[in-house]
Amino acid sequence: MSIGAVLAFLRDDFPEVTISKIRFLEAEGLVEPQRTPSGYRKFSPADVERLAYVLRMQRDHYLPLRVIREHLDAIERGESPPALPSAADTRPGPLEEADRELVAAGEVPSGVRLGRAELLAAAEAGEAELVEWESYGLVARGPDGGYDGEALQVARLVAELGRYGLEPRHLRAMKAAADREIALVEQVVAPLRRHRNPQTRAHAEATARELATLSVRLHAAMVQAGLRARG
Repeated sequence: MSIGAVLAFLRDDFPEVTISKIRFLEAEGLVEPQRTPSGYRKFSPADVERLAYVLRMQRDHYLPLRVIREHLDAIERGESPPALPSAADTRPGPLEEADRELVAAGEVPSGVRLGRAELLAAAEAGEAELVEWESYGLVARGPDGGYDGEALQVARLVAELGRYGLEPRHLRAMKAAADREIALVEQVVAPLRRHRNPQTRAHAEATARELATLSVRLHAAMVQAGLRARG
């Protein structure tokens, strides 16, 4: 199967999976598809089964990839995989939380538009909080005065951080860092977006999404490494 066919097959059970995710799992050595002479990936039924197992363990048990790899190694040896840890032992860390947020963001329907009251209800926030978020540039309305799915996701995360005592003024550094990352992504994809070929422009949008995902994962990995070093 091609990577596109694998994606279509897995999305029945894992609607959050993306081509970027499959490529990442390949880069981590959890699946090793064959390559055609021209370099295209070809996934066997066993490869697809491994991918489904990895995605299931991540989704249902929040297992880190290292542990999932141990499970797969045991299965390949004909042994029973290690017992699943308790819920307390599988509490996700920063990197896993980042994956969950990316999944949640992908579940927001494309093109969704929310009014102000709808956004407040979905984020479980008050009018005064939203006004403050907007004053710091954390949440922004579209040209039509509504809010899109990304604004909703940001609002939910800002509200959640607020419950830990982090105020919008504390998040200015995160906003500034995000703006710098946006500039880096734009630097990479701008030449593709200016191309006359529609397929090339579509590739630019896909590349931008993949770079954004990698950027979020890199940030989460750095936070996790830093917390571990101080722990």
